Amino acid sequence: MLPVVSIVGRPNVGKSTIFNRLIGSRKAIVDDQYGVTRDRHYGESYWNGRDFNVIDTGGYLPGATDVVKKGIREQVHIAIRESDLILFVVDTEAGITSLDSSVAQLLREQEMPVLLVANKADNEEREFNATEFYALGFEELYPVSAISGRGTGELLDRMVELLPEEQEEPKTTIPKLAVVGRPNVGKSSYVNAMLEDERCIVTDIPGTTRDSIHSKLLYNEKEYILVDTAGLRKKAKVQENVEFYSTVRTDRALKECDVAILMLDAMRGFEAQDKRIIRNAADYNKGLVIVLNKWDLVPEKDTNIHKEFEEYVYSRIPRMKYVPIVSISTTHRKRIHKVIDVADLVMKERKKTIKTSHFNDFLKQILKEKPLPVRKEVPLKIKYGTQVQANPPVFKFFMNHPEHLPANYRRYIENKIREEYQFTGVPITMRFVQK
Repeated sequence: MLPVVSIVGRPNVGKSTIFNRLIGSRKAIVDDQYGVTRDRHYGESYWNGRDFNVIDTGGYLPGATDVVKKGIREQVHIAIRESDLILFVVDTEAGITSLDSSVAQLLREQEMPVLLVANKADNEEREFNATEFYALGFEELYPVSAISGRGTGELLDRMVELLPEEQEEPKTTIPKLAVVGRPNVGKSSYVNAMLEDERCIVTDIPGTTRDSIHSKLLYNEKEYILVDTAGLRKKAKVQENVEFYSTVRTDRALKECDVAILMLDAMRGFEAQDKRIIRNAADYNKGLVIVLNKWDLVPEKDTNIHKEFEEYVYSRIPRMKYVPIVSISTTHRKRIHKVIDVADLVMKERKKTIKTSHFNDFLKQILKEKPLPVRKEVPLKIKYGTQVQANPPVFKFFMNHPEHLPANYRRYIENKIREEYQFTGVPITMRFVQK
């Protein structure tokens, strides 16, 4: 579990620019318009041997001063509760404002370590003027320029000194199944149906589950850990600051699980945030299962309706047709156990190993069916391939000029591997190296 650093402060002091500087990319939107950050952003950062999560709590705040104060106050309270360290950002150009003083008062009332960051200190004069912020009552002041990077090295040095040691999850051989998806699709209801108790809160109010809840399940004489995660909302509908921290927890659950079970509402379809969740899980090389819940509400079901739903979902993620899709009804407890059966199959597929001799016979055949292209008048050649890792599966191919191998040919090889060896619900990693 990585420590969490939250960036707080009034609007338009450069929180998003500092966030971008800390994670080394332009992930957050940066604009001079007041309150341009309309949702939370998070990313991972690394400094002096330490990894940590960074939260930008910018947020859209309406123009009325009382609403602005209320919104900032809410952000700060949540940051205090959820973070290990807070960066309180102020603006050296504007000086101390009443909103700065309000935030400072909230932060001084708790024991959370706080670093006061005076942004836009682009030169020595502004750096000297930044000393006025000591009046806010914090001992440690760091004048920085997020745009140029001035002073950020010293800030990062102090940040990693203050961060707590990483908490390692207890090692267990029990497989973890993370039930993920948007709010109100039935994640907690499904977990409850499997556990046959009220281990999780079940309600029609979206976003009730604020944290990931771990429950042990015994099924067919096998143990599993079910992880019920908070749902992800559409960005435009994220109104509570706490909601964003739920997305961080969901991301943590994806990293820690063996199989990610993406639950969809069959009546609402497959949306952008569903695609984002399942692609994140694939990037982490996790096993994948898609579940269509509330199947009992689908009207006029016939023999082809499930296939039509599958084709619809696969049309949204055309390169992930290897992910199995299961339809269930938690209300009527129909096929709820099939999800575990399919997840169990995916875990077996994830551990599958292919003999090198058999794999190279297969490789020769598919190269014969579709010869490698010629690049810069040099025929590309793959000498041989082998599976170098299982759980998750990794294949290494030795060839001349791997940098010239087209992306479409890589996809051709992966598709052929799946035709021959399946790897149902399992992302495949392929590495092409010089030989």
